Amino acid sequence: MKEFYIRNNEAGQRMDKYLKKLLCGAPAGFIYKMLRKKNIVLNDKKAKGEEKLLTGDCIKLFLSEETFQKFSVSMYSKKSEARRPDLDLERLPFQILYEDEDILAIDKPFGMLSQKAKPEDVSANEYILEYLRKSGKTDPAEQNTFRPSVCNRLDRNTSGVLIAGKTLRGLQQMSEALRTRRVVKEYRCIVEGIVDAPRHITGYLHKDAATNKAAVSEEKLSLEDKWIETEYEPVCRYADATLLEVRLITGRTHQIRAHLSSIGHPIVGDLKYGASGKRGFSTQLLHAFRIRLEDGLEITAPLPNRFQKAIRALQQAQEGTNGHME
Repeated sequence: MKEFYIRNNEAGQRMDKYLKKLLCGAPAGFIYKMLRKKNIVLNDKKAKGEEKLLTGDCIKLFLSEETFQKFSVSMYSKKSEARRPDLDLERLPFQILYEDEDILAIDKPFGMLSQKAKPEDVSANEYILEYLRKSGKTDPAEQNTFRPSVCNRLDRNTSGVLIAGKTLRGLQQMSEALRTRRVVKEYRCIVEGIVDAPRHITGYLHKDAATNKAAVSEEKLSLEDKWIETEYEPVCRYADATLLEVRLITGRTHQIRAHLSSIGHPIVGDLKYGASGKRGFSTQLLHAFRIRLEDGLEITAPLPNRFQKAIRALQQAQEGTNGHME
């Protein structure tokens, strides 16, 4: 028999979800069978698996040692250890913008994945996990049943504010706030052409999985199409380009890139969505600039060097015209 006491960072989740992490190699049917047969109990009572766990709850597993070892695999097994990034706490590959007990916000650099796309990838998520481990801000004993994770996602070539839940509470609360649009997400981007006035644009976004590219239409063309809303306003106008502040009302994959391209203002450098490429950038100048939380907290990521370099080049090309806006 094995006993597991629920820690603060494990509370708040359903019992069956906890068990699926603890016994990550077991089929779901096996777990529910063990619950029905009272081979797995909660506080010495029969459980269905739908119960919300509280700090101090005791889960007992009446399983043989062989069965337990067969179905339980640590997230930090030797295989996982081999994929850990080489991280120096004195020279982090990102800037920490904000950190409290529950969440961590970093400035994700251009070129870094938010989460891995292939098993061999090393993403911001792995760097965050290693930072929390090395700095002693996570409990290794909890890694089987809870793993810190990023809450929002940015494209590889989009820089800026990326938030991770350090605790289960932080991950759940931030993910829910993002899902229910109680978080304001502001981006900065440079687009081709002159944008004179703020706009609120809408449409339906269709994602082509084969090309990993989205298209926007005024009408819904298929059941998979998603309604999107985007707001933007010009910050600075140059000779033939505009620096925009963009606010996402909905948050779909490639939404900003596809939506701005659909109205004739592709993001500078975004060749995938119709940019000309004449400015020498082959990837989009798009930056997750600020996140405003419902409790008043604002997290801002300064414009990166490549973005500032592009602005300086545009200012020089403008040759002293008075297109600047305060």
